[in-house]
Amino acid sequence: MRVLVTNDDGVHAPGILELAGAMVKAGHDVVVAAPLIDMSGSGAALGPGHASGVAVERFELDGLADVPVFGVDGPPGMAVMAAHLGAFGDSPDIVASGINLGGNTGRSVLFSGTVGAALAAASFGLKGVAVSQVAGDPWHLATAGAFGAAAVSWVAEAPPRTVLNVNVPNVAFDQVRGVQAADLAQFGVVRTVLEGEEGGRLQLVLRDTEEELEAGTDSAVVRDGFVAVTSLVGPRAVDPSDAGPAIERDVLGRS
Repeated sequence: MRVLVTNDDGVHAPGILELAGAMVKAGHDVVVAAPLIDMSGSGAALGPGHASGVAVERFELDGLADVPVFGVDGPPGMAVMAAHLGAFGDSPDIVASGINLGGNTGRSVLFSGTVGAALAAASFGLKGVAVSQVAGDPWHLATAGAFGAAAVSWVAEAPPRTVLNVNVPNVAFDQVRGVQAADLAQFGVVRTVLEGEEGGRLQLVLRDTEEELEAGTDSAVVRDGFVAVTSLVGPRAVDPSDAGPAIERDVLGRS
């Protein structure tokens, strides 16, 4: 299986080294392409590369001398598109994004570059896996790497455009309580809070979510020590189970 490993924290972040190593250990044909700098919060953005071209640098990751590694001057969505177009060799079958240092749960996954890379993969007809680990000290990245490799095996036989969002508790592998399918929570495990403005800059901080978390949602599942797995879909037109038809009748006047 040809696997593109990317992230939004940058090509030199520790999580991408762990995830790429897990993919190599699983026997996949691995290529790494990720932003040159931290592009967290970029969603599935591509950046302005269409107008100015995209700078690319070649690197080597410790312990992965045989894995081609590219730093891309753009967000992870651009790395995914470039890989799909053949910029780094054969187009991948699966995009594995992460390991993000911090959970990506709840509706805020819309803004995550880690999740955005997996959704970008789906938009190009590929399969995607986004892997994040909730914060802790010390980091147990080997645990997230193992479940990232497992998630790739789960989607290997799935239909094209399948995307899994995987959130892993920050514990040793043998302390994980299990794996559960989960819905998106209304809130993530952390929330962004505006503390004020200073020197013309908004002061934003992340704080633990204080709201009650609904059982069975990704935030609650990973908080309780399980790996939370959520199947996501990218942009699509509404279907009869959505609110769209009612909106079309009431707002747009369509019958």
